[in-house]
Amino acid sequence: MKRTLLGLIAGLFLLAGCASVEVGDYRAEKPALDLRQYFNGRLDAWGMFQDRSGKVIKRFHVAMRASWQGEVGTLDEDFTYSDGTKQKRIWTLTRQTDGSYIGRADDVVGEARGELAGNALRWRYVLALPVDGKVYNVNFDDWMYLIDDKVMLNRSFMSKFGFELGQVTLSFTKQD
Repeated sequence: MKRTLLGLIAGLFLLAGCASVEVGDYRAEKPALDLRQYFNGRLDAWGMFQDRSGKVIKRFHVAMRASWQGEVGTLDEDFTYSDGTKQKRIWTLTRQTDGSYIGRADDVVGEARGELAGNALRWRYVLALPVDGKVYNVNFDDWMYLIDDKVMLNRSFMSKFGFELGQVTLSFTKQD
């Protein structure tokens, strides 16, 4: 009997570990994230890429300029990496009637889809990622959490064919 009960409890813990988090789980969290308000003006972000073992592979800084015209926003991002390389990405974000967002950038394959609830935003997209002279299409599951009116934290999980490649961690600071 004890063995059966212990097995049942262990099975429940395993099943709970398989449950995935949904953006709606953050619906009541404050402060509420308004993309048009937070991503407006100048922002700085500092981040790192870690491989699947947790080793930090690259660190970077992002200088951003963001603006909106109605329901369409532009995020102009300039990356500077720890190895001295630079990269530019310009996002176009469009708010949909259901409150979700669609994002486009030159190195995004298709469209990014964003869901927003409470203080959280979840972006899912495929990024054409250059690595050692080759380009790989990598899946991003990107979670952003508004901490206060100036700070947002971001965790991105990168995968290919269902296997985790690594994670990106960012800290955004709104300058104005």
